[in-house]
Amino acid sequence: MNSFKLFALATVAAISFAITAPNTQAQVSVSIGVAPECPYGYYDVAPYDCAPYGYYGPEWFTGGVFIGVGPWFHGPEGFHGHVNNRFHPEHGYSGPRPHPGDKPEPGKRLDKIQHFKGNEVRDGRGHAVGKK
Repeated sequence: MNSFKLFALATVAAISFAITAPNTQAQVSVSIGVAPECPYGYYDVAPYDCAPYGYYGPEWFTGGVFIGVGPWFHGPEGFHGHVNNRFHPEHGYSGPRPHPGDKPEPGKRLDKIQHFKGNEVRDGRGHAVGKK
């Protein structure tokens, strides 16, 4: 009988503790840092390396400033813009790319890219939404 009383007392204590324990909420914070400073924009997938001139079409730039992609996208809702995915490493591109902090080369305008050949439409969040 003593073991039954001990078990009952432990059960009542556990239930009382569970009822009176304060509710806590976990705080989760994810820091992605600042967007890479690339002269012609950066790819919309990690590791967010700088993209070469000609990857993004002119609609990705406002006043010569890249509107961002991925976690730093600040374009309008429903935005779709053209890219030339032949300049993307996932499609085999291994040519020269600028480094973070590089300045645009003189004569390479962002608002009017000469001979731009976009072949894919992307949404700024890392998703292809169609072909050109």
